[in-house]
Amino acid sequence: MLNQAKAQMHPSAQTPVRATDKLKTLKKMRENWELYTLLLIPFAYVLIFHYIPMTGLIIAFKNYNVVQGIFHSKWVGLAHFERFFNSYDFWNVLKNTLTLSVYNLVVGFPAPIILALCINYLPGERFKKLLQMTTYAPHFISVVVIAGILVQLLSREGLVNNLIVLLGGQRVNLMGIPEYFQSIYVFSGVWQQAGWGSIIYLAALSGIDPQLHEAARMDGASKLRRIWHIDIPGILPTIVILLIMDIGRIMNVGFQKVLLLQNPLNVSASEVIDTYVYKVGLISGMPNFSYAAAIGLFKSLIGVILIVAVNRIARKVNNTSLW
Repeated sequence: MLNQAKAQMHPSAQTPVRATDKLKTLKKMRENWELYTLLLIPFAYVLIFHYIPMTGLIIAFKNYNVVQGIFHSKWVGLAHFERFFNSYDFWNVLKNTLTLSVYNLVVGFPAPIILALCINYLPGERFKKLLQMTTYAPHFISVVVIAGILVQLLSREGLVNNLIVLLGGQRVNLMGIPEYFQSIYVFSGVWQQAGWGSIIYLAALSGIDPQLHEAARMDGASKLRRIWHIDIPGILPTIVILLIMDIGRIMNVGFQKVLLLQNPLNVSASEVIDTYVYKVGLISGMPNFSYAAAIGLFKSLIGVILIVAVNRIARKVNNTSLW
């Protein structure tokens, strides 16, 4: 009590303590200058390629003119947003984006979890490593190569159609049927990314206390019971964090793969916000950078709202959140 009274009577008495803390911090920074130097590289990357370009978002509220520049172009407010909301393509593009994203989330998010649980219970270490390497490998294949493989396999003269004919069916242009596009996109993505996504879940499973499994086996619990009552609760915080991050990216379907698989026959189901922005902003007869920037900003705002809302729900329900 006496010390608190002295501190209140003489606030300047705390200054030497703060100065000492600063000196200690500076001393630690000098001792570990190599680590801080390495930290400058990712910091510079984020600053140059993520934060500085944000100043260009102002063109979403202007009629951008290359000659006049960003800051001297005419201010139009929310005119480009209103144009997008009132356009003929708005509902179709938004529907395709959300449908493809939700489909991909429902099918693609549980796949790495299921694969990690299956690999975790394999008996032989050699077979387990072989399976891990086999499932990881597709992740390192370029999206362009993946799209090329899909187009070749699903074309009228491709392997899939040859099998259909061999079984007595008729050739079908699978890439030209809009109803098939989303399934082709989602399940090819699961094949490519499930093995890579299972790495973090396998790491989380390795942190579960083995004594819990030993006690469960002694009590006669089956593998399914152990998965449900030990493994899933053990990796639940990891699942929640990754789910929050995936929901925050729900509007980012994946520009490259969608564009590479898109053709005039399936465009009614494959035209998403990213490809629409690319077309109106860059390759149209009269590119409109401001209009494209407004659409991109709208997509980003939706993502921010979703990630904040889901993070708050997760914190209340499971006491697990990103922040």
